[in-house]
Amino acid sequence: MIRIGILGAAKIGPKAIIDPAAARSDCEIVAVAARDEAKARTYAKTHGIAHVETDYGALVRRADVDLIYNALPPHRHADLTIAALEAGKAVLCEKPFAMNTAEAIRMVDAAHRTGQPLIEAFHYRFHPAFLRVLEIVRSGELGAIKTMDAVFNVSIPYREGELRHTLNLGGGALMDLGCYSIHMIRTLADAEPNVLSASAQCDRPGVDISTKAHLGFSSGASASVECSMADGERKIWLEVVCTDGCVSLLNPVHPHRGHEITIRRGGDVRTETAEGNITYEHQLDHVMDVLTGRALPLTGGADAIGNMATIDAIYEAAGLSPRSDLPPA
Repeated sequence: MIRIGILGAAKIGPKAIIDPAAARSDCEIVAVAARDEAKARTYAKTHGIAHVETDYGALVRRADVDLIYNALPPHRHADLTIAALEAGKAVLCEKPFAMNTAEAIRMVDAAHRTGQPLIEAFHYRFHPAFLRVLEIVRSGELGAIKTMDAVFNVSIPYREGELRHTLNLGGGALMDLGCYSIHMIRTLADAEPNVLSASAQCDRPGVDISTKAHLGFSSGASASVECSMADGERKIWLEVVCTDGCVSLLNPVHPHRGHEITIRRGGDVRTETAEGNITYEHQLDHVMDVLTGRALPLTGGADAIGNMATIDAIYEAAGLSPRSDLPPA
């Protein structure tokens, strides 16, 4: 039995890990930590969690926890993930992995040093819909990749304390939304990109409400990435154009809510869907496979460092600073 502790009484917790764990017999949620005791106890009661901590470090040190799910904002990913690894825990860390590349490197170094699994929670990566697109691209049936296009536009209105609009918590459209698009592009290319150009719009100093970037690969392939949390049309889209055809995936981030895979080759057009469960259920499947030695992590490690390096480079190309290392708040 894998015993799970959650850092943060987060809204994402129920769908990301509480509900998926409840449907399994090989893991359980045993504790949650939040600095607001009333909030923590309400959260625990609502979700049937036995133990509550008001100190994050206390949760990390619990002897009855094997896996830490770090659901806190990005500014607390590095210090608490490293503390958990050093306490002998495996970690599933929410995206974006860290505030910047330097933090990501320290986190991965700690995982290597302790021998503990560290997985980044890119839940889309484990769903059969994305795996099918990856299979099509890597099979070579459409030829070599020429261009890729990844868009993640969804309205996230400003409100006081909203982490996505708060610079020192790791906010910004690229951090919260664009990290997915970048990860998809890098995974499909199986290579690290160079940032050819980038632009960003900010409604608050340093916090991008929308960002666009043009990326290039040593193979000659290129990619465009677009993300926005401004008011506007919701669009979540992935397309790969190859020398002999193209494949697109509608709703790659949440394919369980409805998706469509379209393959075009010459005059032939066909559409597919991939049967699967909720992305977070597939993610927990993978985490459990990693913890029981049945699989190697598909995210985390060098992959996580590469994603943060691309995010940092896009910010710099757009005239913004990468998110800074800050003392824990």
